[in-house]
Amino acid sequence: MEQLIESRLDVLSLADSLDSSAENSDVSTAPTTECSSPLDLSFTLAKYSMTESMLPIIQDKLVAIAQTAGKMMVDADPSVDTSDTKKNSSDRVTETDKAVEDMVKSRLLSAYPRFAFLGEETLKDGQKLGDEPTFVCDPIDGTLNFIHGFPNTAVSLALTVEKKPIIGVVYNPFRGDLFTAIKNRGAYLTTANGSTKRLPLRPIPAPLASLNDCLVAIEWGSQRQGSNWDLRTSIAQTLMTSKSSGGAMVHSIRSNGSAALDFCYVAAGWLDVFWEGGVWIWDVCAGWIILEEAGGVVASANPGDWNPTLEGRLYFAVRGAKRAEQEGVVKELWGLMGDRRFVF
Repeated sequence: MEQLIESRLDVLSLADSLDSSAENSDVSTAPTTECSSPLDLSFTLAKYSMTESMLPIIQDKLVAIAQTAGKMMVDADPSVDTSDTKKNSSDRVTETDKAVEDMVKSRLLSAYPRFAFLGEETLKDGQKLGDEPTFVCDPIDGTLNFIHGFPNTAVSLALTVEKKPIIGVVYNPFRGDLFTAIKNRGAYLTTANGSTKRLPLRPIPAPLASLNDCLVAIEWGSQRQGSNWDLRTSIAQTLMTSKSSGGAMVHSIRSNGSAALDFCYVAAGWLDVFWEGGVWIWDVCAGWIILEEAGGVVASANPGDWNPTLEGRLYFAVRGAKRAEQEGVVKELWGLMGDRRFVF
């Protein structure tokens, strides 16, 4: 653990010089969104008796806790792990979900008792994200994958201040992939062999001319009927259909079973876009800051909204590219929706 943290800090020490070179590049994010708007981070943190120098320390705490959570996940036996149904058979929670969140909450609030905590499994009725520093936790994002033994699942931890993510940690213990980001310091992927690389993995992202060039992520969710389901499946079909038949003819569609990892895969450049309506703040909070720090943008899944909120349940993540290309891909998919909208 100490070697991993030291290696990550060495990489972070290069962030300032890399950021300055990125400012002179023609690769940029798309229109400013609520969570990516210019922020005087030092001033904002000072209101809560925090400094920017605290952020790497908090991140290292989150990494250590995420790795403990990962060991709990790997050591668990999903075949005997008691699971409960939330809304239907595709919306499940296991005892490991609950145990991981209890551990995360206990360790974080012990270290930072003045911070708030918002977790998927311990959410109180009516609890909303506030302005105060808040840890946001999804103990196992991809619970169905976990139950089936499919190794695409992760623990997702984030810190928000004034409803904006400033630290994100997403860890898949089955692959050994650790995605991290701190506001204004870049996003990184540390792999199982201990190597750390800045995101996106391509220093100069490939052109993003249209949806026709895109590998698209869509998750199916647990709501399998009604207008939202009809919209989701209709757009998926249009994206896959040939242009001669009125479709977008994307390269293909992927459903990874984890919104947190979808965001990270877009940040890395493994996916081009992720269009999603219906997941929750804990599914996307950490991935959001990781994507933004990798030069990506988050718009709304519904047309016309460039300012989605963390709690809005409507997300359209686009990888790093030239600003005009990011805008173009977003508007192209919005155009396929016509006057249809997700409603939650």
